[in-house]
Amino acid sequence: MLTRKQLELFNFLKKHLSASDIAPSFDEMKDALNLKSKSGIHRLISALEERGFIRRLPNKARAIEIIKTPRINPGVENFSTASPQRHFSPNVIPGNFPQALRLDDNKHNEISILPLYGKIAAGNPIEAIVDTSQNVAVPNSILGQGDHYALEIEGDSMVEAGIFDGDTAIIEKCETAENGTIVVALIENEEVTLKKLRKRNDSIALEPANSQYETRIFGPDQVQLQGKLVGLIRKYI
Repeated sequence: MLTRKQLELFNFLKKHLSASDIAPSFDEMKDALNLKSKSGIHRLISALEERGFIRRLPNKARAIEIIKTPRINPGVENFSTASPQRHFSPNVIPGNFPQALRLDDNKHNEISILPLYGKIAAGNPIEAIVDTSQNVAVPNSILGQGDHYALEIEGDSMVEAGIFDGDTAIIEKCETAENGTIVVALIENEEVTLKKLRKRNDSIALEPANSQYETRIFGPDQVQLQGKLVGLIRKYI
């Protein structure tokens, strides 16, 4: 799954490469996506490459190769550059978390039913899809006193922290966290990712736990914390 801007850039690259063997410049991509700086394009290019949709050819300037096309699910809104939404409001994790439903008929095996808010990237940021119809049962022993919710992990950038693709992350709602905490971070009010938090002066670093991925640095006004990791649920097939 790609964010709206990621898919918009992918479509622009695909169209440009179909007409020319040379990829567009960063300035051309910036203008096409109506972004203010080329740093945003760099972030989008890195995200597309990490997810395997494109490949930048080494030792060649402006050389990008399309590897695969995003899968479009029937019945789901398809993001496209053809009809941009001027008043787009992204589906991010809501702030009014419902209380977990506690089932305590057996006090030695108490569980809570938490809302499962779609998928979160442990690789590069993706939009969190809110689907309030899904829930997950969680042992109360891993829950604290606050509000909690669950997210399905997608990606492999946190594997060295023991977090794998397909795991269910149990998140405690919070707006602040200590350095080294694995957090749910809302980036630029659009994208949500799971990364290790590092704060220094006015900078916020979101660190992966995989040497194949890069640490990303943001200003304090670009990142909003929406929770911290307190547990994982894994299914073995």
